Amino acid sequence: MIDLIQEKLRSYSASTRIEEENAIKEIMQEIALYGLWRADFFDVAVFQGGTSLRILHGLSRFSEDLDFMLIAPDPDFDWAPYLDALIATFETFGIKLEARAKGAVDKRIRAAVLKDTLAVSQLNLAFAGRQTGEKINIKLEIDVEPPAHSQDTWTFLDFPTDYEVRHQDLTSNFALKIHALLCRSFLKGRDWYDFSWYVSKGVFPNLAHLEAALRQFGPWADEAELIVNRRWLEQQLSRKINSIEWDEAKKDVRRFLKSEELKSLQLWSERFFLAKLKRLIETSP
Repeated sequence: MIDLIQEKLRSYSASTRIEEENAIKEIMQEIALYGLWRADFFDVAVFQGGTSLRILHGLSRFSEDLDFMLIAPDPDFDWAPYLDALIATFETFGIKLEARAKGAVDKRIRAAVLKDTLAVSQLNLAFAGRQTGEKINIKLEIDVEPPAHSQDTWTFLDFPTDYEVRHQDLTSNFALKIHALLCRSFLKGRDWYDFSWYVSKGVFPNLAHLEAALRQFGPWADEAELIVNRRWLEQQLSRKINSIEWDEAKKDVRRFLKSEELKSLQLWSERFFLAKLKRLIETSP
């Protein structure tokens, strides 16, 4: 089974050590999704976030975490049975996995982490320099109190073998990305990379889902008269774009991009993202 992973790694044609490390993490993520499917996880949860864009929709940048949300709220959700299933799945590929729940990030988000030494112990890597015992870490997070009005769909995948993943549709996923852009307490350049990608694909966010998320968490949570429409969206995103330190945003996203994409970061500025925002508003239904 390790030969299957080695073949998959070769298909990435990594040109740097960072690209190779990102490729190994993504392979691990896909095996984890397969393991969760085997455990019927997608009967109760959907895949969402940047990694879903990467794996399901061909987003160019790599992504670190696997993000999910429950289909229906369940404050008693427990990762434990799914982690046991993941350990068993990885064992079928000859990989000894460490998996543990990390507890509640906050009352809404439950986290777990997967750790594995496969990268140094079993694969032939193109780039040297790793320390013996160095682990590849994959973080899992799930929202146990999901905002209302999300839409989802299913997609077939074929690595490591055929299986199916339930995930948010692009309009709902975009809504939560905008929620992160407006409400996150720190700057994450990857959010803005994803924003640009959604606009380039002609996707308009699920505003009902965005409003539900804003009412649940963030600076608008106590605003009784909040109405999220096209005008509100344009005003708030415009203010946010004008407040960003774009050089800092570039630093965050750089290590997740392939070398051929780095020059496009020179475009990142207020003018660039205001143009993206204008295009987004023009695509609204």
